[in-house]
Amino acid sequence: MPKALENPDVLVGLETGDDAAVYRLRPDLALVVTTDFFTPVVDDAYTFGAIAAANALSDIYAMGAKPLMAVNLVAFPIKELPASVLAEILRGGLEKVREAGIDILGGHSIDDHEPKYGLAVIGTVHPDRIVRNRGGRPGDRLVLTKPLGTGVIATAIKHQVAPEASAKAAINGMLRLNRDAADAMATVDVHAATDITGFGLLGHLHYLARGSRVAARVEAAAVPLLEGAEILADAGEVPGGTRSNERFLASRVRWPAALPAARQTLLCDAQTSGGLLIATPGKDADRLLEALRGRGVPGFVVGELVEGQPGAIVVV
Repeated sequence: MPKALENPDVLVGLETGDDAAVYRLRPDLALVVTTDFFTPVVDDAYTFGAIAAANALSDIYAMGAKPLMAVNLVAFPIKELPASVLAEILRGGLEKVREAGIDILGGHSIDDHEPKYGLAVIGTVHPDRIVRNRGGRPGDRLVLTKPLGTGVIATAIKHQVAPEASAKAAINGMLRLNRDAADAMATVDVHAATDITGFGLLGHLHYLARGSRVAARVEAAAVPLLEGAEILADAGEVPGGTRSNERFLASRVRWPAALPAARQTLLCDAQTSGGLLIATPGKDADRLLEALRGRGVPGFVVGELVEGQPGAIVVV
C-alpha cells in the first residue's frame, strides 16, 4: 500500500488499519469519514437495509465520534428484481440512520447483478478524543459488547437451516446500533477500540494488538456466543470469510489443544454489525461494564493485552 501524503491535519489515515479516516478541520474539531456496504445477510429487504446502515455507522462509533450525515451506496439488478425491493432496502437504511439521529442526504447507485447496500458516513470528533485501533497497553482488559456468531447464523439462514431463535437473536444483534456502547466507552479511560466485523474477533484483535505493539490473551470460555451458533458451526454452516480468517490467523494465534473446533471457528467468525472491542485499564473495566449495563448494553471481559510479540494472540 502506498504511503499517504504527509499532512499534519490527517490524524488517522492508511497506515494503522483504523475503522475510519480522520481529518482535523480546526484545533477543536475533526471530520471522521467511513464507508461500508455488502450483499444481503438476511432475506427481508427492509431488515437488510437496516443492518447495513447499522454496520456502516459502527465505524464512526468505534472511533469515539458522533455521526453527522450519511449517503447511500447502492448496487441493484434493476431489470431482475422489482423496484419495490430496492425501496424497502432504502427504507430500512433510512429508518436506522434516523434512529441514530441523522439523515441520508444523497447517494449513488449502479446496475449490478447482485444487490449491495451500505453507506458512506461522516461524523465529527474532538481531535484529543479520537479512539484509535492502537494505543493499548499491557494490563488493559478487553471488553466485548455483542456476542459472536452472526456470520455462521447468516449462512444458516441462507441455507434455511437456522433455528428461529438463533436467527432472531442474530438479527436483533445486527440491528442494534453501537451508539450506546460508544457513549459508555466515553465515560472511562480507553486506550484503544475497534468494532468487530469482517475479520472476526481475533482478526480485529490481532490488528489492534499489532498496532499497539503488544500481544493478547483471550479466554475462550468468556467469549459470548449467539444461541445455536456453536451447533451450526459444528454442522458446517461456516461462511467463506470465516474460513479465510482461520487461515490468516493460523500462524498468529496459539490455540489450546482441547478447544472444540466449532468454538475456534466462532472466534474467527466474520461478523456483520458486531460489537465494540474496547481496551481499557484494568482499574476501569468494572466501571465500563457498569456504564454499559446502565445503557442496556451487555459487556463481557474476554481477555487482556499483555507484553509479547506485537499482534500475537494466545487463547486459553
